[in-house]
Amino acid sequence: MQSPAVTVVGTEETAMMRGGIRAVTIGAAAVVALMISGAVTAAAAVPAVPPTAIPQLAPAEPGTLGECESLIAFEYGNTVITGAEIIAAGTLSGVEVGEHCLVRGHMNERVSEVDGQTYRIGFEMRLPTDWSGRYLYQANGGLDGNVATALGNAGSESGLKLGFAVISSDAGHPGSMGPTFGIDPQARLDYGYQAVGTLTPMAKALIEAAYGKAPDRSYMTGGSNGGRHTMVGAARYAGQYDGFLAVAPGFNLPQAAVAQIWGAQQWVTVATDAADLNTALTPAERRVIADAILSRCDGLDRLVDGLVQDSVRCQKAFSIDRDVLTCESDRDGTCLTAEQKAVVSAVFAGARTSDGEEIYSSFPFDPGLAQPNWAFWKFFASRSLDPGAVGFIFGTPPDPSIPASPLTADIDALAQSIYATSGIYTESGMEFMTPPDPTRLDTLRERGGKMIVVHGASDGVFSVDDTASWYEELDANYRQQADQFARYFEVPGMGHVRGGPATDQYEGLTALIDWVEFGSAPDRIDARVNPANADVPASWSADLSRPLCPYPSVAQYASGDPDSADSFVCKHSGGGIGRR
Repeated sequence: MQSPAVTVVGTEETAMMRGGIRAVTIGAAAVVALMISGAVTAAAAVPAVPPTAIPQLAPAEPGTLGECESLIAFEYGNTVITGAEIIAAGTLSGVEVGEHCLVRGHMNERVSEVDGQTYRIGFEMRLPTDWSGRYLYQANGGLDGNVATALGNAGSESGLKLGFAVISSDAGHPGSMGPTFGIDPQARLDYGYQAVGTLTPMAKALIEAAYGKAPDRSYMTGGSNGGRHTMVGAARYAGQYDGFLAVAPGFNLPQAAVAQIWGAQQWVTVATDAADLNTALTPAERRVIADAILSRCDGLDRLVDGLVQDSVRCQKAFSIDRDVLTCESDRDGTCLTAEQKAVVSAVFAGARTSDGEEIYSSFPFDPGLAQPNWAFWKFFASRSLDPGAVGFIFGTPPDPSIPASPLTADIDALAQSIYATSGIYTESGMEFMTPPDPTRLDTLRERGGKMIVVHGASDGVFSVDDTASWYEELDANYRQQADQFARYFEVPGMGHVRGGPATDQYEGLTALIDWVEFGSAPDRIDARVNPANADVPASWSADLSRPLCPYPSVAQYASGDPDSADSFVCKHSGGGIGRR
């Protein structure tokens, strides 16, 4: 449901306008006049901020695992447990974890009447012997389809290692199908949001069977599509979860996927090899752009260190036309042609239909665009992954011609298809994939729940501009008090979920627990480099750290060791509102 065009709060009117937010104060008589005229309805005259105070939730109480193997007999509606065994303490997918019980199973097995395929929601739960009293839903990325190891990884932490009981699922379809599971309407809905709703009460019942009590506190986390799941969870399932940590959230994923295909059609016009979009903008040419951005923007935070902390001011300071050398003859890796500059400018400005309507968000210029992961999303995924997702899952009805020929697909038709319904497909891609009313999170706020969102400035597929615009509207809806229950942190240089020339290692789950259970709001989250990250410049210290600051504040150097986050403060940059 969209926010009303005009919301009246006592004697205040807040006009929500696409592309920006504007607040106007009017008198009570004017409010009455507007209501009489029909410009504002009585239903629209609702508080912009819920009148209730935000409660403080109590901390979780630890527990101890009972017998593990007996959980094979666990019973719950439409649930089959296929295994329950103790896993000894040790290394699991590179993470040191304690002893725990691994339970595997599935729910809602069925044979589709549409495509004849067998579907079920597969899952695994890992239940630590020494339990923190907390439950974590691990939302997975990509098209799901596989039950990833239930480690509950986020930032530099593992939820399982922190004592969470963690669940992971395939979101209701086998990975072997690729995007074609979207032919089945229920598989679409499970992938979009219903698998979370189905698994959550079962997982809590299984925890109660294992420990003799239900979880005291419940959390949800994920990156990419998992970040989308988490944003959807905050809107749909806030009554069942206390805290949400969303990383690189593709909460407008259908829009972003269409924009990716549109981008591929732009890149191919300047590619020297139409079969390889990387030739549209080579690594050397991306390095030229990154260096030009650094030249203009690196020192905006009072320290030249290879990071652009003040992204909002950077967009005003940097011009690709002025600051990047234009080739006078052939491309040689030191310049861009005028045609390349036009394409780069268009892609960063955001995808649009033929009549100029916005399809998806703009992207900010950030030096992290030189990293290989950025190129993967722009040049490979845009013609190899996103077309399948749009053709089979997000668009209605399914259209297999789109993954077959993405470079000639009708973008205007694709942009409409993600909002369409047809026959057995009763919810559009934008309905089942996105959070309903994502800037009105009253349930989350009123029950004392909290939300942290983290996003890299050089994400090549989901834009921080889109996330910043979401937070700006959320904040406006709660009279600039959204930070009482939700905070957004941008990571300079970071690519999609992680990586890039960035401090991408941080304790987001710990920060969320401290906020939810102990009332300690994260005024900053210190982050550090990952020495194993190949995108980190060789000149950077292995101990380099920086604060991640709650939007719209940014990290600014104060004094002291330039490698230490302690030498930085979080300050408002003067930018922020109306970012896009």
